[in-house]
Amino acid sequence: MSTEPERGTGPRHGRARHSRGGGPPGGPGRGAGRRDDDGSSPAGENGEDSPGTGGDGGVSRRSLLKGAATLGVVGAAGAIGYGQRETLESWWWRYSGTETPRVEGEVDHAGAEWVPASGANLRRASRPRDFRVDRVVIHMPEATYPVTLRVFQDPAHRAATHYVVRSEDGHVAQMVRELDVAYHAGHRAFNERSVGIEHEGWADRPEFLTDTMYESSARLVAGICARHEIPVDREHIVGHREVPDIVRICPGPHWDWDRYIGMVREAAADAA
Repeated sequence: MSTEPERGTGPRHGRARHSRGGGPPGGPGRGAGRRDDDGSSPAGENGEDSPGTGGDGGVSRRSLLKGAATLGVVGAAGAIGYGQRETLESWWWRYSGTETPRVEGEVDHAGAEWVPASGANLRRASRPRDFRVDRVVIHMPEATYPVTLRVFQDPAHRAATHYVVRSEDGHVAQMVRELDVAYHAGHRAFNERSVGIEHEGWADRPEFLTDTMYESSARLVAGICARHEIPVDREHIVGHREVPDIVRICPGPHWDWDRYIGMVREAAADAA
């Protein structure tokens, strides 16, 4: 499995020091070296740089076409199973250049405000047709809500989450469609399988963890889990610090996981 270089989402981006002033310490961070999108090398994004595998550990278009030909032969012989057809369909959506139709400005969460992130901070996709979504990642940006939005609209930042939740009133901004891969986890495979949510505040300042923000976030995550058939539990709803190979404290020691998961389950039951 290929991974991205370690990378945060919020203005602290990387190993920046905590700041109390509401702005990014030292400005938006940049990953070491020149990398495309979520850490892949420029030549590897479409998987056309090698005859066998793609830049994300998948398959190249050349392999996909060979697989399609093989599918026809094997399918005619009645020897291919459903799982193989499903895998080939996923590869097709991933590498064919086909994209799920979308409406500009449309949001996935009712009541969310559309505030688009820079296109440099995400990869357009057709999830779940090309990548199954089975995780929600909880973040804290170490910054205020307006600063977080501003940084995710900066193409130099090279990171963003799908949603940002404001502390004061629970207002939700959607910055990346759930269809698309946001560069939020610092781990390419995890980016492809997850939806990322920033919550305004700092890990060591529990006053930002308002009841209103918890409630709003719980409704948001309940909807995400329903749309993608994600179980509401701690295996599937995780903190950024739990992403493999990532060194983070996000969302911090004050995040009340037991309370939060209970709230998500309650919101899911109310919406059922």
